[in-house]
Amino acid sequence: MQKLWLIFSQTVTICLGLLFVMVSLRLDVVPGTRTLGTIHEASRDNTATPPGSFREAARKATPSVVNIFTSKQVHSPHPPIFPDNPGLRRFFGDTLPPDTPQQQFSLGSGVIVLAQGYILTNDHVIDGAQEIQVALSDGRNVKAQLVGADPETDLAVLKVDLQDLPAVTFGVSEQVRVGDMALAIGNPFGVGETVTLGIISALGRSKLGINTFENFIQTDAAINPGNSGGALVDASGNLIGINSAIYSKSGGSQGIGFSIPVSLAKSVMEEIIQSGAVTRGWIGVEVQDLTPELAESFQLAKPDGALISGVLKGGPAERAGVRPGDVLVQVENKPILDSQEMLNRISALKPGQNAHLNVLRNHQILELNVTVGKRPKGSIRNLEEEPEQ
Repeated sequence: MQKLWLIFSQTVTICLGLLFVMVSLRLDVVPGTRTLGTIHEASRDNTATPPGSFREAARKATPSVVNIFTSKQVHSPHPPIFPDNPGLRRFFGDTLPPDTPQQQFSLGSGVIVLAQGYILTNDHVIDGAQEIQVALSDGRNVKAQLVGADPETDLAVLKVDLQDLPAVTFGVSEQVRVGDMALAIGNPFGVGETVTLGIISALGRSKLGINTFENFIQTDAAINPGNSGGALVDASGNLIGINSAIYSKSGGSQGIGFSIPVSLAKSVMEEIIQSGAVTRGWIGVEVQDLTPELAESFQLAKPDGALISGVLKGGPAERAGVRPGDVLVQVENKPILDSQEMLNRISALKPGQNAHLNVLRNHQILELNVTVGKRPKGSIRNLEEEPEQ
């Protein structure tokens, strides 16, 4: 009897142990019932930033980006696509169908640059606009006035009658590197404020035929119609560029977008706010890039410099002794790599300033001093256009 009781108690103990193990492992032991296992939930701490998140950068920069709505009378229902390269497109949207004959409504983006109501955007967003409306991130809608525009860099400054606005923090262009993360913030297709992520694909893009003065940041952050004038910011939420154009055969983003670097945008913005326009230097020459063949004929190791192909009669360059066929290799002791850099260097000089030029002539370097003139409206390559008085 005692032996049977011992066997019984041991059997019960083993069964209870197995039951405990099954319950602990959430195994199905009762027919018709199921258990889901242990559900693991993330912390509900809203202050914690997930790894790899750019939420702080977006939170910092987004309030500074506005939506811009314009209306204007047009002869053509759509803004022109670049004729020499149909893939390059401005990206602001039209809300009317193609057959609309007269009134056109367009949308774009802008960036609040000063708390006193100054907004930076693209010139092509507001070009010809009869009325400009700005929608702030807090829902307010206000009429804006044009302070000034610079078509040669495709930048414009607007002013709204509001104070204490959330101005963007300017980044440093010189610190931007290929491979850096970047966020594009704007109002694509009019759907509302949108943030897209990408990297800096290239720096110093020029000769695209978009603007007279080009030094674009290239990014693969998705940029679409309506993003014109919006912000390109770094991983800390600091402004590094103003979104301006895309390369696209379809009209949508294909991973090649171009932004005006903040250093150029800031200098243009400050001059427009101070004087309503941008004044640039001019010496009255026509230039072209050196080909390897031309460089060899000039006995240059590499095709650096700008070939002077024409000189305006009576202009600053002619008075300084510059001749067609000279190769401009330095401006103010800074080397010139190509015609675009020459254009940028000369335009940065102040009218009336005495500038030092180094030119190559007959295989010799000549040092010339030129009194800089004021750049006329339109292209520097149009030598028949007289400077502004």
